[in-house]
Amino acid sequence: MSKPGPISAKPLSVLLGGVFSDAYAKQGFASRELVTRWAEIAGSEIAEHSQPLKIQWPRPVEGQPQEPATLVLRVDGPMALEIQHASDAILQRVNRFLGWNAVGRLALRQAPLSRPKPRKAVKAPDAASVAKVAATLTSVEDDDLRAALARLGASIKRN
Repeated sequence: MSKPGPISAKPLSVLLGGVFSDAYAKQGFASRELVTRWAEIAGSEIAEHSQPLKIQWPRPVEGQPQEPATLVLRVDGPMALEIQHASDAILQRVNRFLGWNAVGRLALRQAPLSRPKPRKAVKAPDAASVAKVAATLTSVEDDDLRAALARLGASIKRN
């Protein structure tokens, strides 16, 4: 019997890349970069109040040149007018990112943005509980390691 080879862990992005690509393709995106890099493309001010939903490609007509697509954005209600005024600049940035004039117009959908909730800041454990855990770590010789383990132990006990 042969010895099994080394086990290598694959990043989650590699394992789920196909799943995400299929989901983005159903919304008209050739790749997910337009969604994931929206803040870089549109600018932080616009990206704070909008997110791309899908790209709608018109049906090709035989003998006619391909019409440009429509980028559908979800926009916070109060910022819709501001983003509509900046639509030419947004279109230029999107097309520059894509490398060709793929998008010809914007369609805005006013709705609340689905943003991940910000994580609560975790407070450091108090000094008394850290000292109590540190007293049990006498076998650890390195002072920095002992202090780090004491903070970790106090945090675990607190939760």
